[in-house]
Amino acid sequence: MRWQGQRIDEADEAALPGMENRTGFLRTVTTPEFAGMTFHEVLAKSALNHVPGPSKMPFAWTINPYRGCSHACVYCVSPETLILCADGRQRPLRDLEVGTEIYGTEKRGAYRRYVRTRILAKWSTRKQAYRITLADGTVLTASGDHRFLTDRGWKHVTGGETGQRPHLTLKDRLLGFGGGAPPKVATDGLGFRHGYLFGMIRGDGMIFRRTDDDGIRKRKMAVFRLALADEEALERTRSYLRKDGIDVRERPFSTASPTRRALNALHTAAASSVAAIEAIVRDANPADPEWCAGFLSGIFDAEGSCSRGVLRISNKDPEILDLTSAAMSAWQLEHVVEPPRPNDVRDVRLVGGLPARQRFFSLTKPAITRKMDLEGLAVKTVADLRVRSIEPLDGEQDLLDITTGTGDFVANGVISHNCFARGTHTYLDLDAGHDFDSQIVVKVNVVETLEKELRRGSWQHETVALGTNTDPYQRAEGRYRLMPGIIRALADSGTPFSVLTKGTLIRRDIPLLVEAAARVPVDVQLSIAMFDETLREAIEQGAPSTQARLDTVRALSDAGFRVGVFLMPILPHLTDSVDAIDRALLRIKESGADHVIYGALHLRAGVKPWFLQWLSQHRPDLLSSYRALYPGTAAEAPKDYRRWLARRVRPLIRMHGLEARHSDDRPARRSMQGPDPEPTGAMPLWLFEQPSAERSAPSRIGAPRAPEPAPTLF
Repeated sequence: MRWQGQRIDEADEAALPGMENRTGFLRTVTTPEFAGMTFHEVLAKSALNHVPGPSKMPFAWTINPYRGCSHACVYCVSPETLILCADGRQRPLRDLEVGTEIYGTEKRGAYRRYVRTRILAKWSTRKQAYRITLADGTVLTASGDHRFLTDRGWKHVTGGETGQRPHLTLKDRLLGFGGGAPPKVATDGLGFRHGYLFGMIRGDGMIFRRTDDDGIRKRKMAVFRLALADEEALERTRSYLRKDGIDVRERPFSTASPTRRALNALHTAAASSVAAIEAIVRDANPADPEWCAGFLSGIFDAEGSCSRGVLRISNKDPEILDLTSAAMSAWQLEHVVEPPRPNDVRDVRLVGGLPARQRFFSLTKPAITRKMDLEGLAVKTVADLRVRSIEPLDGEQDLLDITTGTGDFVANGVISHNCFARGTHTYLDLDAGHDFDSQIVVKVNVVETLEKELRRGSWQHETVALGTNTDPYQRAEGRYRLMPGIIRALADSGTPFSVLTKGTLIRRDIPLLVEAAARVPVDVQLSIAMFDETLREAIEQGAPSTQARLDTVRALSDAGFRVGVFLMPILPHLTDSVDAIDRALLRIKESGADHVIYGALHLRAGVKPWFLQWLSQHRPDLLSSYRALYPGTAAEAPKDYRRWLARRVRPLIRMHGLEARHSDDRPARRSMQGPDPEPTGAMPLWLFEQPSAERSAPSRIGAPRAPEPAPTLF
């Protein structure tokens, strides 16, 4: 859903920041003082995140107490899309809530496998949608930005404005089990109910007949009993019987043993009730499709199994076997009746793999959920999921987005990407005015977890960078106050660290930072890219003002820190004039900053269409120029432009005395910075990550390539 700008390859799939492992989800919180925000509190399994070896970042460790998503790009599917839930059932997306357990996928060894995950966030939007029809009849409704997993990797529904991003074509085949047009069978209808009772009672129920003789008279009695270990099937049976006016009682039948689960039983000895039950199970009705669906549901709950992806219904009664085969044929469920075993039991085995199995479950809706477990099964596509058509729908559609712990989910039987907080988004100062800037994941135990990790004998006290993925001083910090504990833990352990922020909340912790700097090297940097307030408000609508951040630089400088300022990204034709750069550097110098890092605008693949859309609304006169500077899939400005920018900026930096340097009059602090933190508002600056910022400083001071997402365990 909102994963625009991610690489479209398998390596990226294992790097969903903060979501790779299932989270210790606690609760979702909204508060009046943070109107428009939703906090999702989780327990962190790890606080220190190791940057992958191939990364070009100049540090090895990061801490990200918050995860969030700017929701700047709208990726979404129809509210009617069926989502595969952890109980094996498929439910419409509109009916699911934050915290619902569903299925996603993850790579395990050579295969992608189905795993349970949870919905971490959910929100709605309205925009242009498309109808995607697959060869097996599966129909999907999604926005053009939505991505599905194909046999050629993740692909958007459409190519976007430039048509350059990977997108679906009629040559693609989606991965999953599909489902075609789901059968519509009412489980509360009379035919389904009686079919279920027939299958369940004939499969596992018993009617005993006996004669009581008290010496005076003999009385014939009939007793009904249905004993099961699964309460779900007992409850459905009791409910269906009650609809026919048949009352039964439940009582313990047998206790648990090392090899068997405890059993409870439904029973009745009322003559009228037993007679009514006998009438229901006396006559089959295989001519009624709904009865057949109900019968398959009941006989599967009673006698069915699903082991290693193979669905079987076992029995030795020829009538039950014949009815099972006939009911499957009535719904065109391909199957075979296997030869008898030595005990005369035969299996009716469904064939067709997971697609047939999921169609069986969608049709019959069994009560026993453990039999529908998919955990660990490999994603192997048997159904014909070739794309047959992609049609734009008229007008705008109501669509929904979710974030999950695995970064994907199963939508109408195919693997669908979802929204997640990108490893490259670095600022989540969210406000109430934007529907998509409101979901913050908070690692509420990050301090305790960090303290344990820092006490390990294997910890080498390498520099830790704060603010490389998400801003540690975003507004959520005002509520949760996690940074003071993080600062103390790092200083107490003798671990040097750096902080990169756009937030002015860092001023609260200046005394703590001063104390820490007396014990370990501490580096502090602020990101200030916009010095024209009109432009800043259009681009950084929810971020602190430029002056507020300059005042923060002054406060940190007065406290003894060599504060670095990120003057990046520099936007062609917007902030790259000599006058604009000179005025910016003058204000930065007056604030007490020690040095400046600068870089030209960088547009990651996939986000370019969104940026161009923003530009067309605010500065349509520059649209053609930007398309010329960033043609096709180009992410960086041309070398000629970057050289031109260097010739313009470097002399000005030298003139203002803002070249990066090291001095002996303040604690040595290694400069550890990541890409520009992301503000909220009309256009988030994660669009502008710098892959190779020009610099007028030693190489270790220069801004690195946009960070590769580091593993983060919740």
